[in-house]
Amino acid sequence: MQKAPGEDRVTVLLAAFEGWNDAGEAASDALKYLHKLWGAKRVGVIEPDDYYDFQFTRPEVRLTSNGGRKVKWPVTKIAKASIPGTDIDVVLVHGVEPSYRWRAYTAELLAKAAELHVNYVVLVGALLADVPHSRPIPVTATCDDDELAERMKLQPSQYEGPIGIVGVLNEVALLAGLPTISLWAAVPHYVAQAPSPKAQLALLNRIEDFLHVPLSAHELADDAQAWERGVNDLAAGDPEISAYVQQLEEAKDTTELPEATGESIAQEFERYLRRRGREQP
Repeated sequence: MQKAPGEDRVTVLLAAFEGWNDAGEAASDALKYLHKLWGAKRVGVIEPDDYYDFQFTRPEVRLTSNGGRKVKWPVTKIAKASIPGTDIDVVLVHGVEPSYRWRAYTAELLAKAAELHVNYVVLVGALLADVPHSRPIPVTATCDDDELAERMKLQPSQYEGPIGIVGVLNEVALLAGLPTISLWAAVPHYVAQAPSPKAQLALLNRIEDFLHVPLSAHELADDAQAWERGVNDLAAGDPEISAYVQQLEEAKDTTELPEATGESIAQEFERYLRRRGREQP
């Protein structure tokens, strides 16, 4: 990510939305992880009244620390953090996909992005797909900004069909002159329930690659391994599921080299060097 002329820091907006764009809650959980990791502080919200059907996205009542009750509304939270040891600031946007007025919603969100001097946008999503849980979770990265796509060696999206708020925000951000990258993790459809730590970790690895910063994700890596072992046990107890998973594995293995490509090896080595550099005194 390059600095704008006259600026000494780069500001990257990362956004994820619960709902249709968030299989296994992998995308929103990835942003929650970064929020906690970097100690992000809330700097704004998008109020829900104009954008949500509250019979579909219902507010919740919560007990407070003093024994009272408080209604929690489905606001879109906007938080900001500075990544330690870097010249990168991040703006984390997390909310539920709105029900109404998507163009007005994205315009309001981008107005807040302008106030926070955002230079780049990274949109994070997850979808259900025919992929095996026992192989690396595929993460598709696309970019429709020619200059950024060439620099990051990405391709524009070729998808045609229904989209969610992530797709709308991608187009509006580009129209506003903000270079935008979209990351989509493919979550195995037969284990679509949340959480999905392996898909979450795959998204975080790609965010790490694009930002060129090391992410401490050891606990999440352990969770991902435990998740995979649990699904293995589930499949082993059901011959139908086991046969289906084997079919997916064979299809995957015949179309791609499983994690043995030069690009994947290079990416893992770069991650290792970044983490080693951070851990050394």
